[in-house]
Parts: sequence; structure tokens; C-alpha cells
Amino acid sequence: MEKTRFCAMLDMSRDGVMLPEKVKEYIDYIAALGYNSLMLYTEDTYEVKDEKLFGFLRGAYTAAEIKDIDAYADKKGVELIPCIQTLAHLNGIFRYGEYARICDTKDILLIGDERTYTLIENMFRTLKEEFKSRTVHIGMDEANMVGRGKYADLHGFQNIYGVMIEHLVRVAEIAKKYGFETLMWSDMFLRVVNGGEYYADNPVTEKIAADMPDNVIPVYWDYYHKEEAEYEKYFGLHENFKDVWFAGGTWSWSGFVPNLRLALKTTQSAMRVCRKRGVKNIIMTVWGDNGKECSYYTALPVLYYAKQVYEGNEDIELIKRGFNLATGEDFDAFMALELPNKCNKEDELLENQSKYMLYNDPFLGAFDTAVRGNEYDFYTDAAKKLEEYGKKSKSFGYLFEFEKKLCNALAIKYALGANARKNYRAKDKDGLRKTAEDFGKALDALRGFYDEFASLWERENKPNGFEVHIIRLGGLMERLKFCKEKIEKYLKGEIDRIPELENELIDAFGLKDRTTGFVYNSWILNATANVL
Repeated sequence: MEKTRFCAMLDMSRDGVMLPEKVKEYIDYIAALGYNSLMLYTEDTYEVKDEKLFGFLRGAYTAAEIKDIDAYADKKGVELIPCIQTLAHLNGIFRYGEYARICDTKDILLIGDERTYTLIENMFRTLKEEFKSRTVHIGMDEANMVGRGKYADLHGFQNIYGVMIEHLVRVAEIAKKYGFETLMWSDMFLRVVNGGEYYADNPVTEKIAADMPDNVIPVYWDYYHKEEAEYEKYFGLHENFKDVWFAGGTWSWSGFVPNLRLALKTTQSAMRVCRKRGVKNIIMTVWGDNGKECSYYTALPVLYYAKQVYEGNEDIELIKRGFNLATGEDFDAFMALELPNKCNKEDELLENQSKYMLYNDPFLGAFDTAVRGNEYDFYTDAAKKLEEYGKKSKSFGYLFEFEKKLCNALAIKYALGANARKNYRAKDKDGLRKTAEDFGKALDALRGFYDEFASLWERENKPNGFEVHIIRLGGLMERLKFCKEKIEKYLKGEIDRIPELENELIDAFGLKDRTTGFVYNSWILNATANVL
């Protein structure tokens, strides 16, 4: 009988590496939700034999930790599947000279260099010893600049597809040597026939499908589309492949809080199509882009919903009851964890205002055109709701407390810069004095949020990676302190102007009259328009 997988994938490569005991706990949860597989997405966060700098300072899982997690998963009836990278997304290793010499460009390995294949062989030697599974995901996605850096210096500009296939054949041969069937994200094949685009119109050709090594299966990933017709279309572009897996998304990766209604909508359409088309293998991804700010436990209702819809149950009341029986948690309470992203937009739009407005510089005001004036009331109310939900949670009260503290900070911080600019330009010194006081309140609220975030991180993840958030939030608090002191100097007459608040704001992101969703998930781009 053909083996099928319903698999959750946890991203362990975006600064946050879950504690081994938390991975085991997650295995308990997904087993209760009906999943039989778990992927650990590790770019350079697992130790590799004879590669001492691979995973150095990144909280990489040791061989003993992987073997222990694998044995635990096996006892629970869950296959632990390695999910690695063998081409791109390896920027973490290129800071070291040992690997810098096999960097093509950006985060991409240098194809054709034997040191590249020594590294990859060492990866597979390691995986064979640590995992019982003989399925491995080799990644190879989003390598758009492959062959355009050092490779081109050495060999001239070659056809990207030819270069990629050359590499894929080598990787597949190494995998076969160690007894592995491999999975590979399908986007690079679609980009070849669509001028670099993934979600486009041209199907994978028969020749490309024939070039695929026999131990490689493509994975069509799609987290974005809401309509069944769109999934039908993109599945159709894969039809020349003999087999295809599907990967959906839980939308845990756009800041501190999830986008759960969006995740349910995209998942519903995707699972309906997978069911109708008889797709046998499903992956639900839990990514942690830009620093793993969001706890992966927030994805639990989406994971359960996906499995239920795939099996034909779309009765939301039955789903809610089933989720409670499986986890001991309230489905609607978990759905409230997206509240901090829903100020002014109570719908399934993709939003991460809780991040870009938290890090929005109060004097530069890049996102201040998003301010409507009702933010204090909204976030004060949201904090109360989250506190009440948290009291009812069996095991995750700390998630609600984390988001409550985020709302406390946003209630004051959201419009802080806009108010400072308005009062300064109106020469309203009484208003500016109130704003200076609000800077102090915002600092206190941010400290409370920081402390809660540190507690959450310590509970769920290895220590490595939290230094990123110390830099981010610590920098924000210092900036607020600087702005507060500058306003106070102006009010005391120690300086005669605040140049930053004299600039006319441009609605660069179309936030003033926005009717669609907006996400801006880069701390660097959120925090400054300057080079960082």
C-alpha cells in the first residue's frame, strides 16, 4: 500500500530553534490532530559530520538531540523527516571563510565546485545516521540568482536551467547513495518556463519532467490563493510530473502574531482541491520569517482545520469541538490571537500592523499615514479580551499574556509619532508635553512586552537568536528615549526646532485610504529608511 503523509513542517532556521522537549510536545499535539509526519526545516541548524562551522553559534541540533527526537516521534507514530537546503537559503554559513569560497552569490552554493559536494555528502551521511526516515526534503527553492555570481566568473553566463539540473542530478545521486527518496520545492522548474515567475501560466514541459531524477518528487507550495480555481490552475501546471506533493501555510511568519483567518481561507480552498485531485501527501508549513517572532503553537487550529477539511469535514462547530477534544484548548480563543493585526481591518486580509507600527520610527514616521485615531481604544480593548481568553487556556496562557503586553505597547506607541508631529507643527506645546509623557508610558509598556517576549522565548526555544530581539527592541526603546528627551529640550527652549518633525509625510505605502491588506515584514525596513 502506498505510504501517505499528512505532515507539519516547523521552521528551525529563522533564529528560533525549538527546545528538543518542545519539539516532542509539538509531536504530541500533531499526533492528536491526526498527523503522521513532522519535518524539521534546518538550513544550518543541525550539526553535520566533519563540518565544524556548520551551525556554529546558531543553536544547531546535536546528533544526540535529533536521535532522541526521532525515537520519540517513532513511538508516537510520527515520521520525523529531515528538511534541509542543498542550494540556496544557506546565507548563515557564508560568514565563514571555509564556506565563503563556495558561495556563488547571495545565499547560494557554488555549483560545480567539489567542496560544495563534499559538504552535501556530509549532510547525507549525517542524516542517514540520525533519522529513521529515508525521505528527505532537499529544498532548492528561490535560487533565482543561481549561476549569476562566482559561477559566472568561472564559467561565463550559462543557461540557469542547465546549471540547476546539473546540480540536482549530483545531489540526487548522493541522496540515492545513502538510500534517500528526495522532495524538492517546485518553484525553480516553474520559473524556468515563466520568465522567473512562479505563479504564472506556462506548465512544466515534458522535457523538464523527464529531466527530473527518479528519486526526486516536486512539492508545489502555495500559501496565498483563496479560490479553488487558482489551486486547480497551479496544480495543472505540474501535471507532467509523475507525482507531486502539496505544501500549504499556517501564516505564522509575518510578525509577532499569526494571520489565522487568512490561513483558514487559503487552507480551505487548497485542501478541497487536494481532496478532489487525490493528492496523497500534504505538508502544512509553519515558517518563522524575520526572526521567529510568533510562537508556532499559534498554528495549531490551522493544522487541525487543514486535516479536517482534507478529510471532508467542513462543519466549523464540529471542528471546534474536535480541536478542544484533541488539545484541551478553545478554537475561538486561539483565533483571537490574530487580534493585534486587526485594528481597522476585521477580515481575512494579510496584515502585520502589530509589527510595522511597533517598529515604525516615531520621528521619521514612514508608516504614520496608517494612523486613524482609534488605536488606543482598539488596543486597550484587545488587551482585555486577550487577558480573558488567556485565563481560560489550559496550557497556553502565556501566549495570550505575550499578546496582551504587545497590545499594551501598541495602544500608546501606534500613534505616538503622528501625535508628536501634529502637535509640533501646530506649535501646541501643551499637546507636546502630553506626547512627551506618552513617550515615557510607551517605554514602560515596551519594557513589559520585552520581558514577556524573553520569557516566551526561554520557554520555547534555545537561547541562540534572542540576541536579535534584544538588539531590535533595545534599539527601539533607546530611540523612544532619545525622541522624548529631544521634545523635552525643545519645550525647555534648549533647542529651537526638531527638524525630523518638520518633514512633510508622503503616503509611500498607500496606507491613508487603504482598502486592501498590507504586510511589511522586515525589521530593517520597518525601523529605518537608512542603511543598516
